[in-house]
Amino acid sequence: MIWAVLPAAGRGTRFGGEIPKQYLQLAGKPLIEHALRALLAHPRVAGAMVALSDGDAHWPGWTTLLGKPLLRCTGGGERADSVLAALQALPAQVSNETLVLVHDAARPNLHAMDLDRLIVAAERDDGAILGAPLRDTLKRADECGRIQATEPRDRLWRAFTPQAFPRGALTAALLQARTDGVLVTDEAMAMERAGFRPRLVEGSEDNLKITTPADLRLMELLFALIEQRTTEQGNSA
Repeated sequence: MIWAVLPAAGRGTRFGGEIPKQYLQLAGKPLIEHALRALLAHPRVAGAMVALSDGDAHWPGWTTLLGKPLLRCTGGGERADSVLAALQALPAQVSNETLVLVHDAARPNLHAMDLDRLIVAAERDDGAILGAPLRDTLKRADECGRIQATEPRDRLWRAFTPQAFPRGALTAALLQARTDGVLVTDEAMAMERAGFRPRLVEGSEDNLKITTPADLRLMELLFALIEQRTTEQGNSA
């Protein structure tokens, strides 16, 4: 049994607008629905817990999706707070050893094959995350915005989601970070602080997190191309 957790209590301030970005429409569905469907379509994922802001007026009220339970709880002011709240709200039958997939609610293009490989790696190692090796040249800036140095990019990765860890170990790691006054920016950082060394699993570069309007436009183009290709294949069959 595997469960999914989605922190969705953020306001999307970097994106702008009145609607939190996880509810923006993409191909006729909100971003969060695309993210949930990608997770719940996996045969080993038993259900999902979504951490929402208090009084979220945009949540559609789903209790099931794809025939699986879709639960909700109240999240916190930071991502780590929402993930921790969701982990603690999982049903009693979800043991500390159960693998939990933490996924961004505004990351709508998760590939099934990437999810397969992530789960296999997480079960063999200290958990695992999807990501991609850094390919761009890195520049360090000074306080005036001028180039101070070119940084080596060897063995540097961009972190994606889902990130997969046992429920108990991740809960303990997040609690310890909170106690220590450390704001962790993803689940792997909390696990690293606890002494674990999660596996990096290379995932598809188009598993994009929608952060800006330009990200959404790019994803709209990608989904339109996928729909066009699917239609063409259907017509030629």
